[in-house]
Amino acid sequence: MLQIEVKGGELFDEEKQEFYYVKPTVLELEHSLISISKWEAKWKKAFLSSRDKTTEQTADYIRCMTINRNVDEHVYDFLTAEDYQKINDYINDPMSAVYFRNDEPGRAGVSRDSITNEVIYHWMITFGIPDRFEKWHLNHLLSLIRVRERLTSPKKHMSKKQLAESNRRLNEERKRKYGTRG
Repeated sequence: MLQIEVKGGELFDEEKQEFYYVKPTVLELEHSLISISKWEAKWKKAFLSSRDKTTEQTADYIRCMTINRNVDEHVYDFLTAEDYQKINDYINDPMSAVYFRNDEPGRAGVSRDSITNEVIYHWMITFGIPDRFEKWHLNHLLSLIRVRERLTSPKKHMSKKQLAESNRRLNEERKRKYGTRG
C-alpha cells in the first residue's frame, strides 16, 4: 500500500462560482486487481495495454486505487507532480525478487499489450490462486502467476536442446524397462 499525504487547501469552482476547501488527507492507494477491475468497468478498455491513457483516465485510476473511504472528490485536485511520480514508481515497482529469463511475448495466446482483469482472474483460477490475492500489488500477483505457470509446466520453458535431451533420456529408460530396441 502507498500512502500519499495531500496538504489540501482552497480552490475556486468556475462552474458553480464558489470556493471550496479541502482538508489535509492521507490517501491510501493499492495497485491491485480490484483497482484495475474498477477502472476497466468504467473505461471499457484494458488497463494493461501498450496504449497511452489520457490525463483523465490516469487520474481516475488513482481514484480506483484509493482504499480509504469517504474521500473528498476534490482531494485529487491537490496531487502534485511529486505525488504523481511516487504513484507511478509504486505502480511500476515489481514488488518481488523473482527474475524471469526468456520471457515470451504472450501467454496462452494472449497478447501482452492487452491483458484485462478477466485474463488475470482466469490465470488465478487456472493456477489455483485464491481470490484473496487480488488485493496484492498487481506486479507481485503477476509474478506469483508466472511462478505457478513455470512450476506446473516446466517443459514449456525448456529450450529445444533441453527438450530433445529429456526425451532421449526418457526413451532410453523405457527401452531398458521394456527390453526393446526402440
